[in-house]
Amino acid sequence: MNGPPGGPSEDAELIAQSLARPELFAGLYERHAADIHRYAARRLGESAADDITADTFLAAFRTRARYDLARPSARPWLYGIAANLIGKHRRAEVRALRALARTGHDPVAESWSDRADARVAAQATGGPLASALAALSTGDRHVLLLVAWADLGYQEVADALSIPVGTVRSRLNRARRKVREALGGADPTLVHEFQKVAGHG
Repeated sequence: MNGPPGGPSEDAELIAQSLARPELFAGLYERHAADIHRYAARRLGESAADDITADTFLAAFRTRARYDLARPSARPWLYGIAANLIGKHRRAEVRALRALARTGHDPVAESWSDRADARVAAQATGGPLASALAALSTGDRHVLLLVAWADLGYQEVADALSIPVGTVRSRLNRARRKVREALGGADPTLVHEFQKVAGHG
């Protein structure tokens, strides 16, 4: 990942330099805040996403001296912090998923794709998918959504959650199986996101 001209080229380099020059940490926010916010909004809604994003970067700033500089990208670290904060809001997340299950309306998905396609997808699979996500354990949901919505690889999820890769695989397999069962006869290929969550893409 390239930084600004004359700036650190990798997250680890930026974090290391920020120990002496704290203002440089703002570069990490500029690189990753939009993605963290989008992920948090998918899980908890827009209003909570602002707080989760701010708290994620505040926690990252406070603990940056402990960052493993051997890891060039800070994405897994930041998503791990965000997932931990989201985990503390589990009731709000389950409420949001149940509301999606009832209404089939997902404003974040609508902003990412053509509105007509999003409405079709929500009607077809939104309710069952949201219900399935709400029913998952927090650990299974973290793994599934870090893969499906944050586009993290297995090792990145393992790093983010401080769990072994084997645990990532088993949680992901269990979560995908439950999601497939909940989708029943619905076609999860209507939207790429549902493909990924259900393990069809």
